[in-house]
Amino acid sequence: MIRVVVVTGGTKGIGKAIAERLTATGDQVEAVGRDVCDVTDEGQVTAFFERIGRVDVLVNNAGVAWSTPLRRTTLEDWRSHLEVNATGAFLCTRAVVGDMIERGDGRIVTVASTAGLAGARYTAAYAASKHAAVGLMRATAAEVSGTGVTANAVCPSWVRTEMTRRTVENIVERTGRTADDAEVSLSAMTPLGRLLEPEEVAFAVEFLVSPEAGAINGQTLVLDGGGIQR
Repeated sequence: MIRVVVVTGGTKGIGKAIAERLTATGDQVEAVGRDVCDVTDEGQVTAFFERIGRVDVLVNNAGVAWSTPLRRTTLEDWRSHLEVNATGAFLCTRAVVGDMIERGDGRIVTVASTAGLAGARYTAAYAASKHAAVGLMRATAAEVSGTGVTANAVCPSWVRTEMTRRTVENIVERTGRTADDAEVSLSAMTPLGRLLEPEEVAFAVEFLVSPEAGAINGQTLVLDGGGIQR
């Protein structure tokens, strides 16, 4: 049977790599950008999933990220991170989980971050939102346990994406260092010693949504070369 897969934030970066990888396996993939469905808008999310109908795999990938010291983090910054990274994952998960439980099969994966497991300087809003996203998957996993549905998270470190490029640009602007030096400094933050490629995250997602991964539920798959071990 061809599975119906929804990947939010699926038109670029990690989401695009996930959509392409799952399409290559024969899945019918809906790569959702904000122009199709704003995941922070309850009405849009409800309408989108009603239009799609059956969803066998949901990948919550839509996200935002920027860094600033806590003392300069605005309430708008805080809310924006929580709305996209956490509330968006909640609304989409809520939209599909009931039908998955009734069918006795389904896969939900949220692309979180190592920031969802450990704090770092200048990431208060981002880290809080990703901790919430990881917590959502753990709570969902507890509810779907034994039903044939699974809910997990992948937690990569720095990935070569547009978001990371903006971070590099911010470092260059603040410090006067070269872009290469800024990327090296990010790479040095994990034992991996380099940026992840989007395809590596896509591989981890493909693994968790595979039919053979039915025993894996409520887990966080960390992609950082061994820095966070759990």
